[in-house]
Amino acid sequence: MTSAEQRGRGGPLAGMKVLEFAGIGPAPMGAMMLADMGAEVLTIDRVEAVELGSPRTPGFDLLRRNRLVTKLDLKSKDTQACALDLAARADVLIEGFRPGVMERLGLGPELCHARNPRLVYARMTGWGQNGPLADRAGHDLNYIALSGALHAIGRDGGPPTPPLNLVGDFGGGAVYLVVGVLAALQSRHTTGKGQVIDVAMVDGALSLMTAFYGNYASGRMSLERGANVVDGGAPYYDVYQCADGEYVSVAAIETRFRRELYKRLGLDPDSLIGQDGAAQRHALKPKLAAIFKQRTRAEWCKVFEGSDACFAPVLSIAETAAHPHNVGRGALQVIDGITQPAPAPRFQGTPSPVPRPPRRSGTDTDDVLPRWGVDADTIGRLRAANVLA
Repeated sequence: MTSAEQRGRGGPLAGMKVLEFAGIGPAPMGAMMLADMGAEVLTIDRVEAVELGSPRTPGFDLLRRNRLVTKLDLKSKDTQACALDLAARADVLIEGFRPGVMERLGLGPELCHARNPRLVYARMTGWGQNGPLADRAGHDLNYIALSGALHAIGRDGGPPTPPLNLVGDFGGGAVYLVVGVLAALQSRHTTGKGQVIDVAMVDGALSLMTAFYGNYASGRMSLERGANVVDGGAPYYDVYQCADGEYVSVAAIETRFRRELYKRLGLDPDSLIGQDGAAQRHALKPKLAAIFKQRTRAEWCKVFEGSDACFAPVLSIAETAAHPHNVGRGALQVIDGITQPAPAPRFQGTPSPVPRPPRRSGTDTDDVLPRWGVDADTIGRLRAANVLA
């Protein structure tokens, strides 16, 4: 993908330039979301080997799709100056280092804003830029542990259950990063000035828990896992195993939907409504489990077809692309031979372009750096010094 191809891709963020300092987890996902919406994202990879939690083969590291990629040794003063030149041309800068690292590299917010007052400078960390834990290492599970989210997720009588790294890295991190960037860009439209965004995964995870803090304060939420409606405590909000070992999900919270659920299961709704809350879960859940065990997942899909029982099969990643609803919406796309989620959300007036596969580090150096204001002499000097790949 050349820079000319990148510029012509369209999308609601077409024309926006984002400078990303390569990292793992939430920052790459946030940059991917911006790139999916049409922003031109230039990723600076470090020359030294980095231990990443993502796939090493570039084509499978899907969070790095839609990027232009160069590679700089940021320990060199010359490359730090080059990176500062790039920041001067960017609308948004994204970094995911521990607090103070960018300052030590000569790329902190003050220096960048001195060159580019309109820059939106987004800082992605786990614990935040300040606080007792700000300088400590951590990962998604640690951040959601401190938010109350991890404690609340798990089975009745069981330990807290790690929910992949969706709640901290991607929900509390990447999504809030994108929201913050877009809000700061809107503020810049009004004030003419950029600003620093302190994006902390622990803050985002706490924000995601807002409704549950309200429920707990009002006495409507138990701290016991598996004893509330949406944590599997209610018989009508859970997953059940079928005769073939596969699972189905039911989430019939409203009374009219529960009536439909019980009818499709061959039960009398009038005898169950009002007697099927979390307090009765130990009596009713085994009954529902026994019924679901009588048929295969495919058979239950036929039973519930066209119903409002809030039913869906539990699909594996390998199965999602074949489901009729996902097919009908084009929710997954095959790009360079790899099935992956399509960009979200969807825009009618400025649709997001089809994603481009991840690029090898350094691929776009010669094409994109001149367009971002780095002259040929500088590129040659950096390459000769072995600090530019």
